Amino acid sequence: KLCAIVEMIHAASLLHDDVIDEATTRRGQQTINSIFGNITSIMFGDILYSKAFTELTKMPQDVAYAISNAVTLLSVGELLDVELSKTFNTSYDKYLDMIYKKTASLIEASASSAASLAGKNIENFANYGRNLGLAFQMIDDILDITEDSAKLGKPSMLDFVEGKVTIPYLLLFERIDESEKLQLETLYKKELSDDELMWIKEKMNATLAIADSIDMAKKFGFEAINAIKNEQNEELVGIMKAMIERDF
Repeated sequence: KLCAIVEMIHAASLLHDDVIDEATTRRGQQTINSIFGNITSIMFGDILYSKAFTELTKMPQDVAYAISNAVTLLSVGELLDVELSKTFNTSYDKYLDMIYKKTASLIEASASSAASLAGKNIENFANYGRNLGLAFQMIDDILDITEDSAKLGKPSMLDFVEGKVTIPYLLLFERIDESEKLQLETLYKKELSDDELMWIKEKMNATLAIADSIDMAKKFGFEAINAIKNEQNEELVGIMKAMIERDF
């Protein structure tokens, strides 16, 4: 039941997210908002949220609190994402705070709630979930640059066009000279030509922005694994290893 609740919440958040981002594709398919319109997508998301919270009332109080609090954080994280996309953000702290709230908080709450129901160490699994969530979002941000549209199921290099200065761009910005910084800023939230896309990717490789972003994501991944090292849960360790040991 907990899994179903979390999945409904996650699906609802994606329906709303696609409206905010004006997305037309997700996982290689047309989004609900692109087919039926924003109002239908928002209302469908609201229905899923409502159903999830109805079922959540039947769960133990600590679980209900953890999940409902995570939904609040998720919503705040989405708002932060929108606010950060208004200007060229260069703050690591703001980026990390946003991805924790928007992505990692729900995974953290899911892991801690599952641990509570199973009688396991709640703190250990919360740490696992939090670090997995941070690693997951960083990897997702990296793949936006390194993968093509066919593999992503959505347009590649889309984050920067949508105003999202993710971890590779943060590293890139601090490592290029002033003239290149100005050039990068002129490309922010712009439909990029092939030459402009190539320039960004070349600079990413030359400054090791991608490689070091991958290392940062892996660091969070190893922290997740370390959090449950005494829990004898090879399946969760395997999930994390598969995420950080993949090809980029």
